[in-house]
Amino acid sequence: MFDLEQPVELLVCTTCRRGLPLEDDAKRPGTLLHDALQGRLPEGITLRGVKCFSNCSQGCSIVLRGQGRWTYVYGHLNEEDHVETVLDGATRYRDAADGVVPWRERPEHFRKNCIARIPPLELPE
Repeated sequence: MFDLEQPVELLVCTTCRRGLPLEDDAKRPGTLLHDALQGRLPEGITLRGVKCFSNCSQGCSIVLRGQGRWTYVYGHLNEEDHVETVLDGATRYRDAADGVVPWRERPEHFRKNCIARIPPLELPE
């Protein structure tokens, strides 16, 4: 299970346009994805909106991170089709002590759209 003393963060790029031509005052797809996740995350996961991951060609993008865990960046998400995928993937990430969810246990979209995997600040020996 998960340790409440080691919270997980789900970061969502709120400035992502997902390659769409949008009016300057239009709500961006990244913001819509963030809004769709708001209030739906299970215990132990904090949602944070972040301005620009510089991953525009791969948007919408999210990051899963936590103390002592591997960090993952996932892309090619959208605010309509992938909310449940993000919730499932974030829950599995939270439940993995080091953040490494076995490949076959990840949501299919996560398996095919991992942009980066970044080691923890303190690598285990």
